[in-house]
Amino acid sequence: MRKPHTNRLVATAALGSMLFLAAQARTWTSADGGRTFEGELESYDESTGMVEVKSKGKTMKFNQEVLSEDDIAWLKENGKPAAASGGSGGPEVGELPDVLPDPDGKEADMSKPVQVFIMMGQSNMLGFGNAGQLKGIAAEKYPYVVDDEGNWNVRKDVRNVFFCMAKLKHNDWLTAENGNGSGKFGPEIGIGNYLGEAIDAPVMILKSCVGNRALGWDLLPPSADGTGSKGQSYQGDSESSNRKVSEEVKAKNGWYAGLQYDQDVGAAQEALKNLSTYYPGATEYEVAGFFWWQGNAEKGKGNVETYDKNLAYLFNDLRKDFNAPNAKFVCATLGEHDKTATLSQKMFDFAALPEFEDQAAVFYSKPVAKGGSGGHYGGDADTYMGVGEGMGKLMVELLAK
Repeated sequence: MRKPHTNRLVATAALGSMLFLAAQARTWTSADGGRTFEGELESYDESTGMVEVKSKGKTMKFNQEVLSEDDIAWLKENGKPAAASGGSGGPEVGELPDVLPDPDGKEADMSKPVQVFIMMGQSNMLGFGNAGQLKGIAAEKYPYVVDDEGNWNVRKDVRNVFFCMAKLKHNDWLTAENGNGSGKFGPEIGIGNYLGEAIDAPVMILKSCVGNRALGWDLLPPSADGTGSKGQSYQGDSESSNRKVSEEVKAKNGWYAGLQYDQDVGAAQEALKNLSTYYPGATEYEVAGFFWWQGNAEKGKGNVETYDKNLAYLFNDLRKDFNAPNAKFVCATLGEHDKTATLSQKMFDFAALPEFEDQAAVFYSKPVAKGGSGGHYGGDADTYMGVGEGMGKLMVELLAK
């Protein structure tokens, strides 16, 4: 955690497109017409469809799609632009030193919203790094993960939370001793330490993923239209603010395009609805960025040729589903691929789209990787640390723009 720079802006105050209304109680009706409730509108973001209503002293956040057509029409007609916020909505970041210092052991300033970073992908995002090997080389290569006596450092300003198949696997302060709950680690160690150093606010690394999943099939985003495996589109039916596996579609087909997206995003959304369970003492959060490391399964059951399009769908859908229009996106190439590999090219093509200028970036993994993604890089500690550090630095750069 760095020394304070200036107060961060709460996410809802920084959305340039956010609409506000004078407090006015009204009756709201569900989309199916079966339920009503009384509440005052606190905010409405037409670009994402997110609504905040205060009812019985509590503020509820949901997407407009759960409301009746009359309610949605009322929102669009009666809204007015918010006053300029004077900020980008993301966290303010400081400059990174050439070598990260040991964490100071202090807790974060809990008067500020938790800066949440969602990590998704497949097995190498899970993490197979050898913690024992890392400890043997840490003092020389990664001194910030151990103290002067060689004991593991623990960051008390970065929370490390991991879900796999929607089941909680890890929930603790960040330390390389146990990055993913199994005694191994992934890119979250490099990422979390760089973010914790650069951001003067509580940080949460929220990882939700499982192995052997393809973007063009299992993880196909909701807005994907004909870009999945064999020209498929997303087949789920859940709401943007409440993603969950469609048991009906799953029972009918055994699986469906986008099932893993629904499960992984849904698990992260549920965690954030219970924020203090995963970041003790926290009451507010802002999703500031997304990390993506995936690709090994794409050739076998996804769609390499449309990977760039699906990454664009993914980024936009994640922003919508987490009500995070200002969040940044960093992905990493497979360690065995050079820049001319088709999958690598598709990643760079995605990040080069004009609409993602200063919003998305790609970390080229091959210079720091040993072995291949199919064998989880042999658990090589340098690979997982190198990729994590590279992705973390890129995120800090994007946040500073």
